[in-house]
Amino acid sequence: MSSYDKYQTPLATRYASQEMMSIFSARTRASTWRQLWVWLAEAEQELGLNIPEEAIEQMRQHVTVTDKAFDVAREYENKFRHDVMAHVHAYGEDAPAAAGHIHLGATSCYVTDNADLIFIQKALDLILPKLAKVIQNLKEFALKYKDTPTLGFTHYQPAQLITIGKRACQWIQELVMDLEDIETVRERLQFRGAQGTTGSQATFLELFDGNADKIVELNKILCKKAGFPSAYPISTQTYTRKVDLRVANAVCALGATAERIAADIRHLANLKEMEEPFEKSQIGSSAMAYKRNPMRSERIAALSRKLANLPVNFSNTFKAQWFERTLDDSAIRRMDIPEMFLLADSILLALDNVTNGLVVYPQVVRARIDQELPFMATESILMKLAQHGVSRQDAHEEIRVLSHQASAVVKQEGGKNDLLERIKKAEFFKPVWGEIDGLVDPALFIGNSPKIVENYCNGEVAERLSKYQETLSKAETAQLSI
Repeated sequence: MSSYDKYQTPLATRYASQEMMSIFSARTRASTWRQLWVWLAEAEQELGLNIPEEAIEQMRQHVTVTDKAFDVAREYENKFRHDVMAHVHAYGEDAPAAAGHIHLGATSCYVTDNADLIFIQKALDLILPKLAKVIQNLKEFALKYKDTPTLGFTHYQPAQLITIGKRACQWIQELVMDLEDIETVRERLQFRGAQGTTGSQATFLELFDGNADKIVELNKILCKKAGFPSAYPISTQTYTRKVDLRVANAVCALGATAERIAADIRHLANLKEMEEPFEKSQIGSSAMAYKRNPMRSERIAALSRKLANLPVNFSNTFKAQWFERTLDDSAIRRMDIPEMFLLADSILLALDNVTNGLVVYPQVVRARIDQELPFMATESILMKLAQHGVSRQDAHEEIRVLSHQASAVVKQEGGKNDLLERIKKAEFFKPVWGEIDGLVDPALFIGNSPKIVENYCNGEVAERLSKYQETLSKAETAQLSI
């Protein structure tokens, strides 16, 4: 059957990187199980169990699961209705000298859970530098536009001016929070190790003739081989599913951040102030040939919405576990853990592409400022008039009347804001006529925005990115194939 004749997740066919898909592939999963069995046999032999070197050597030679081995395992699973035991027997056929030693003392979760932790660790290590790259892109963008005034919006209504760089810093700060949270769960991730069927280590205690110290040493050896600092001190049949929830809370929060950033970019595209990259031959609409739709940002929004809502699945799976374990965690985790990381990976690839190629249209930005700045300048005009001895209340009333007239021109006639022209013609304002033009320089209304951008980007952000400098120096911007 052709791949076109069966469903495939778009995350794999359209959006995610090959590196992330490889981590969660069937071959990686089954081969990691075999590697875990090798490590267990090596550690047990080192601690005195009678496992022949020939057996371990055959296991080492057949760690990568071949297509033929998958076929054998499938036949065994049809018979046993147990995927782990199917692979135990398939491995035994590839390494016959080890057939009686594979999986010694272990429960299924020795391979399934430890493998999942390995995949989570690798996936976290893959997305962290990609997130750092997006932050680096925005840092450079923010510094480039740190002095460029733009209209601020509150309630999506015109508000006090900021700078384009200052707005980018809002996005950066939220992404840095995600970086910190993901780094934290990565640093705290531990191994399950060899704990037995209910976490009591009973089978291993029996194998080592009651020597509990050897179980401690066994898990130290396994952790070292797998690249983990330690094992969780308490396990049941599984590592607690609270771990999955903690990881999901950190990773999936990136979805909320990314959707918020994408929404801002989409709104700015509508205002024609800023656009995501648009390729020469790109088509925005099949009907409206002139369209320049922000499709990358819309993709980010869609994928982010899915990612941001995944923690509820992990929460429900965790709280539904009874006592030492129930199997209703299995099927959903097979979907949710890979999907979480494929989504995060896909979002970061698109974010990298967008943030590295943002296009700003300064004249459009300035035109919008000019429509609103006259209203904002009226407070400064009030202060200047007061310095000339004019009553503040009288001036307030004069400005109120003229402002409403100018507003009517904009809203009812579709004209430009002519408030300043009206003020320059009104005899009441004659004492400050010569000062008015100097009061409407946008740079006077951006407050401390340039310094805020400089201090933040060159300080906290630069420090946070320092550990990724080697990776960032070699990183290329993601190119979206679709």
